[in-house]
Amino acid sequence: MGKLLCDSTAVAETTFQPSSPALHWRDTNGASLEAVDLLDQSVTTTTTTTWEDVIGLEDQQRRHLQKLQAKGVLWKHPGDDNKASAHSSPPRSVVFRLSHGGEVSPDGNCLFTASQRAMMARDIDARELRRRTVRRFSEDFESGSDEEKEVINDAIRHMYSPDLKSGWGIHVVQEVKLLAKKEDRVNLDSVIEELVQLGMQREMAGESIYKERCIPVNDGPSWAKYMSISGSTDDEYDIITLQYTEEGLLSIDENREGHAAAFGDDIAIECLATEFKREIYVVQAHGSDAMVDEENCVFFLPHRPRGEICELPFFLFMKGTGNGQIMYQL
Repeated sequence: MGKLLCDSTAVAETTFQPSSPALHWRDTNGASLEAVDLLDQSVTTTTTTTWEDVIGLEDQQRRHLQKLQAKGVLWKHPGDDNKASAHSSPPRSVVFRLSHGGEVSPDGNCLFTASQRAMMARDIDARELRRRTVRRFSEDFESGSDEEKEVINDAIRHMYSPDLKSGWGIHVVQEVKLLAKKEDRVNLDSVIEELVQLGMQREMAGESIYKERCIPVNDGPSWAKYMSISGSTDDEYDIITLQYTEEGLLSIDENREGHAAAFGDDIAIECLATEFKREIYVVQAHGSDAMVDEENCVFFLPHRPRGEICELPFFLFMKGTGNGQIMYQL
């Protein structure tokens, strides 16, 4: 399971609108499908920004996104594939038009802010979305089988507590995430300073104490604590990040001001999808640094809810880089 990172200086939300009724799609059976007027669904956008005006895109990405906006994207309800009866209700198919939906602050809450805007959930803010995501995860995790829990734990360990003896053929830098209670920070600093006074290098002292006394993010319960962190003073924990290269410790982000927030990952997106019973598509763009051609520079990563789908999907735009990082992009 991959990781979603938000490293850019600006973040953006992308929405999809129903295409103009003048546009038509031809489905796999050769039938013409008109775009659906969603009327009561209110799938609209409040910005007039076009892809031509969005900075940070390469020419091939811009051209591809403009094609998607002009042609539209066909979405079919997954349940329609299972309809075998001639008396079944009509297929629920919608054509969406890809439109830029505006900027989102580049903090760790960007996934939740973008999701809140894409859903037009005016009565829910980003922090409430984060809380609901964590609650949904915890409930589903606790009700899962031992085998299901182990699969989730393995994915979490891979993302946040990786085996530093392997993985270097893919990664240049690997990160280990630890959680420090805010109320313990003064004591942690004091113990680290004692080791420094005894002659130990500060980063070596910090690594030793943090790994000894902080909580590693390596299973479901610790992930829930981690994903609850929004970078506010109300958080119970601070995030400590140890960065490693194949040669050893590279640096420590001690997050002394406690402003770092947990960026949403694939697990969080699936929990959001489950909570709201709708699919979430990450629309990812890669450029020339990833050595992809124009036809393949934009693709869709679906995240399906664990239960039934009752609402229309929404879409979040992200931009990838050649070194494998992914960022929400203007």
